[in-house]
Amino acid sequence: MRHPDRRAHRIRELLNRPGHPFPWTVSTEPFPDRCPPDRATVNSKAPSMPTRHLLSLMDCSASDLDEILVLAERLKADWSEGRRDALLPGRVIALLFEKPSLRTRVSFEVAITHLGGNSLFLGKDVGWGERESAADFGQVLGQYVDAVVVRTRSHARLVELAAYCDAPVVNGLSELAHPCQALADLFTMREVFGALGGLKLAFVGDANNVARSLAVACGLAGVEFALAAPNGYRFESEFLDRLAAKCPDSRTWVTDKPTEAAEGAHVVYTDVWTSMGQEEEEADRRRAFSPFQVDAALMRAARADARFMHCLPARRGEEVSGDVIDGDQSVVVPQAANRLHLQKGLLAWLLGPNPPRGAAGVGGSP
Repeated sequence: MRHPDRRAHRIRELLNRPGHPFPWTVSTEPFPDRCPPDRATVNSKAPSMPTRHLLSLMDCSASDLDEILVLAERLKADWSEGRRDALLPGRVIALLFEKPSLRTRVSFEVAITHLGGNSLFLGKDVGWGERESAADFGQVLGQYVDAVVVRTRSHARLVELAAYCDAPVVNGLSELAHPCQALADLFTMREVFGALGGLKLAFVGDANNVARSLAVACGLAGVEFALAAPNGYRFESEFLDRLAAKCPDSRTWVTDKPTEAAEGAHVVYTDVWTSMGQEEEEADRRRAFSPFQVDAALMRAARADARFMHCLPARRGEEVSGDVIDGDQSVVVPQAANRLHLQKGLLAWLLGPNPPRGAAGVGGSP
């Protein structure tokens, strides 16, 4: 097993490569303890600050986002050269999933394996929310694993789990937020266009969990965010108020005209019109969103070098035409592939020596 001093040095080296220094103080402890002070009876080495969770990008600062992206970028560069340093040997993450998953599940499982750790897939059989109280479930699970990635139908249950769990809880998808997807999308945009500041992303479709997380991510990164959606499927005023308070300089606006949103955009982005759990609304949603398909004509309204993005799975012929998603401007496959590299950066950021801590992680408002 790699000596903890060498692991600490490697993460510090990744963050402090020329052009992007970070003032991290790096512990040489192989497994820093993470229990909040009110549970010090469980662990006598409890730190003075609570565990940091990632339930929503509202929990993050612009510098947090930048550190995660830099780690992902440098770990991907190492991976492309055949280098997979075991930065997190022996660490175990639990994947607590209530919904089907391809990209989120596989990318997290492969990410922790590349970093020298392991994963456990926890399905319905563990009885989350059924066999015992949230407090008992969260506290016990947090004693077994180093982090919990959750894919849930209820954001409120995610927040409740994080309140009791000593291990970092990561939102792998809830009905209100998909922060890991949005982080990977910014990572892809940075690869394609370089610096994020000054870019424009047009999201055409439902103001769903992906759109919410993207709006926050863009606000933190200095990216203009335009949403084109019909009445009844736009951001709630409460969300826009929180976004304005979080990112006072953000350029976020809403229109019912897809062409207006796409004008001058570097990225045109869409998602399915009917998400998991909304099947009973499918007919109504098809009628409402039929003028909002991303097709070749809409892409022509964007910049000549614009890229098309989609979080997948996609329905060709509904939210996007086949010639767009399978065309030269589409980056959906590299975008999906980058989930792996972003997840590696996120896990190194959360679980590496001296992981970030603070009270921000338990609020969880999308």
